[in-house]
Amino acid sequence: MARGGGGGCCPSMDLMRSEAMQLVQVIIPAESAHLTVSYLGDLGLIQFKDLNAEKSPFQRTYAAQIKRCSEMARKLRFLKEQMSKAEISTSPTQLNETHLEFDDLEIKLGELEAELTEVNANNEKLQRTYNELLEYNTVLQKAGEFFYLAQRSAAAQQREIEANQSGQTSLESPLLEQEMSMDPSKQVKLGSLSGLVPKEKAMAFERILFRATRGNIFLRQEPIDEPVTDPVSGEKVAKNAFVIFYSGERAKAKILKICDAFNANRYPFPEDVTKQLHAVQEVSGRISELKATIDMGLAHRDSTLKSIASDFEQWNHLAKREKAIYHTLNMLSVDVTKKCLVAEGWSPVFASVQIQDALQRATLDSKSQVGSIFQVLNTKESPPTYFQTNKFTSAFQEIVDAYGVAKYQEANPGVFTIVTFPFLFAVMFGDWGHGICLLLATLYLIIREKKLASQKLGDIMEMMFGGRYVIIMMAVFSIYTGLIYNEFFSVPFELFGKSAYACRDPSCRDATTEGLVKVRGTYPFGVDPVWHGSRSELPFLNSLKMKMSILLGVAQMNLGILMSYFNAKFFRNSLNVWYQFIPQLIFLNSLFGYLSLLIIIKWCTGSKADLYHVMIYMFLSPTDELGENQLFSGQKTVQLVLLLLALVSVPWMLIPKPILLKKQHEQRHQGHQYTMLQDTDESVGAELGEHHDESHDHEEFEFSEVFVHQLIHTIEFVLGAVSNTASYLRLWALSLAHSELSTVFYDKVLLLAWGKTELVGHLYLL
Repeated sequence: MARGGGGGCCPSMDLMRSEAMQLVQVIIPAESAHLTVSYLGDLGLIQFKDLNAEKSPFQRTYAAQIKRCSEMARKLRFLKEQMSKAEISTSPTQLNETHLEFDDLEIKLGELEAELTEVNANNEKLQRTYNELLEYNTVLQKAGEFFYLAQRSAAAQQREIEANQSGQTSLESPLLEQEMSMDPSKQVKLGSLSGLVPKEKAMAFERILFRATRGNIFLRQEPIDEPVTDPVSGEKVAKNAFVIFYSGERAKAKILKICDAFNANRYPFPEDVTKQLHAVQEVSGRISELKATIDMGLAHRDSTLKSIASDFEQWNHLAKREKAIYHTLNMLSVDVTKKCLVAEGWSPVFASVQIQDALQRATLDSKSQVGSIFQVLNTKESPPTYFQTNKFTSAFQEIVDAYGVAKYQEANPGVFTIVTFPFLFAVMFGDWGHGICLLLATLYLIIREKKLASQKLGDIMEMMFGGRYVIIMMAVFSIYTGLIYNEFFSVPFELFGKSAYACRDPSCRDATTEGLVKVRGTYPFGVDPVWHGSRSELPFLNSLKMKMSILLGVAQMNLGILMSYFNAKFFRNSLNVWYQFIPQLIFLNSLFGYLSLLIIIKWCTGSKADLYHVMIYMFLSPTDELGENQLFSGQKTVQLVLLLLALVSVPWMLIPKPILLKKQHEQRHQGHQYTMLQDTDESVGAELGEHHDESHDHEEFEFSEVFVHQLIHTIEFVLGAVSNTASYLRLWALSLAHSELSTVFYDKVLLLAWGKTELVGHLYLL
C-alpha cells in the first residue's frame, strides 16, 4: 500500500517495512466452505475478521461441530494419558496427510476409548482380586506359623505336665485332676479373626482392641518382611499380620468395627490343618491363573496402545485442524439464503494470486458448481502488521514482537536486532573458547535441522532449536569479542604478535605493572596479553568495559531516535521531525553524547581527567574552572552551550506539538466550512460527503488529553535517557562476572585437577 513515496527515507529491505496489506472479501459457496478455509489456512496469508462478534459462541453456525472437535480432543487426551501410564511414546515420524476422514476418526476414537475403558475396568478388578489373594496367601502363611508354634508349645507343656504328674500322687493335685475330668461340652470355645493391618497403625490398633474388649482378647502380630500391595489403594504398604482370639459375639462385633476403622483387611483361616493345606494350594493356583490373565490383558492393552501411538500425532493434528477450520467458519457471516458464506480479512498485496489459486483448487476438489468470488475492498481502517520472514530472521522477529509489534509500515527494529542482539550478548560473553564451543553445538543443530525438525524435542531443546540462528550469531560475535578481550577460557594468547611490554626485572609481574617497559609497537588487535595476570588487570579492564558499554548504549539509543526520523519522513509527519526527533537528538547528545566524546578524547590523549567530576560539576557548578580535568581548549564554553541546549530541548519537546496539533485541527474544520460556502453545488455535495466521512472517522480533539500524553512522553524520554544509559552498564558488570568466573574455574578447578600449576607459564610461551 503506497504511503506518500517514503521509499527514499529508509534502506530498501524486505524487513524494514511491513508488507502492504489489503482488505479482501471472499464469497464462498456453502458446499466448498470447509475445503476453502482449509486451503487458505495452509496458505497462511489471510487474517480473517470476525463478522459475528455480537453472537455468543453457542449461537454460531458451527457450534455443534466445534463441540464434536472438543469431544475428540478429550478422547485424544485420554489416549495420551493411557500411553503415558504404559510408558509408550508416540511415533516421532513426520506428519503425513492422513486419509482418515473426520467422521471416521470420531467413530474410531469412540471405539478405542470404550475398548480401553473396558480393559482398564477389567484389569482393575483382576488386579484387586490378585492383590487380595496375595494378602490372603500371606495371612495363611503367617497364621499357619502362629498355630504351628502354638501347637508345639501346647504339646511341650502337656508332656511336661504329664511327666510331673507321673511322679506325684493324686492328693497333691486335686484341682488339676478336676480340670482334666471336666466335661468337654462345658468348656468355652474361642473365635478367631486373622488379617493384615498397616504397620504404622499397628500399635494404635492393638491399644484400641484392648480397651474396647477390656482385655478379653488375645492378639498376636508379626511384621511382614516386604511391603504388600494394598487391594484398595493399589500402593505398596508395610503391614503386620495379626490373629485375634476372642470370646462372644459382642466382642466379635466390636473387633470387626475396629478392623474397618483401621483399614485392616480380614481373611478366613481354617483351624483344621488339612483345610489349611487345601486353602494354601487353592489360593496359589488362583494366583497363578490371575497372573496369567492379567499379563494377557496388559499385553492386549499395550498392543492396542502401540497401534494408536503410530497414528496418534496424525489424529491429533487432524482434530486440531478441524477445530481451527470450524472456528474460522464461525467468523464468517452466512448469507440470507444460507447457500454461501461471506468472509472478510486482511492479506498482503502480493498474495492475491496465491489466494485466488487456493480458491480455485478448493472449488475443483469439492466439485462445487459455483466458484468463490474474491474482491478487494476500500477501507480507512488501519491494517495489521505483517513481516515476511524466513528461518533465519523469524527468531529475531519473534524477539522484537515479544516486546511490541511495530505499527503498519513503521520501521522494523527486527532488522537491526539481527546484529545488535547477538553482539550485545557477545559483549557480556566475550571468550573465543566459549564462543567456539557454542558455535560447534549450534552447527550440529543447523546441519541436522531437517531431521530434528521432524522429531518431537523436549521443551528446552525445542527452544534452542528454534533459536539456532540467533545462537550461531551469538557464537560468532562471542569469538570476535573474545579475540578483542584476548581470552580463551580466561587464558590470554599472543595471536597477533608479541606483547608491546616486557619486564624490567624478574619480579615485576608479581609486584606491580610499573616494572613493565614498552619495548615494541602497540599490540595490533585487542587487549595486550601482558595485562592478564598483572595487578592492574582488574582496574584496566573495568575502565575499558565500563566506558565501552556507555559508548554502545549511546550509539544504540541514537539509532532508535534516528528510526523515529525515518518513520516521520515516511508518513510525512513534519511535527514529529521538528518537535520530537530534533529535541530528543539534542537532549541525548548534549549530555551522554558529550560523555561519549570525552571518553574517546581521553583514550586518544591518555589524559588522567576524572570524567565523573566533569559530568557532575557540569550540572552543579557549570561556571567553575575545570583545572586538571580539562581535556581540550574551550571545554567550559562547550559545556555551557550543551547544558543550555539540553534545558531548552525539554520544553521544545513538551509545548509546541500539542498547540500545533490543536491549530491544525481548527484549520481543518474551518477550511471545510469556507469551501462549502464558495464552491458550486456539485463540489458542495462532494465536500459534504468527505466531511461526513471524516466526522465518523475523526474523534473530538481534546487538548488536555494530547498535552498530558505529550507530557508523559517527554518525562519518559528524559528519565529513560538517564536510566537506559545506566542500564547499559550491565554489559560491563556481566562481562566482568563472566571473565572472573572463567578465571576462578580455570585456576581452582582445572589447574588443581590436573596438578600442573606451571601450565600457565607454558601457555604464555605459546
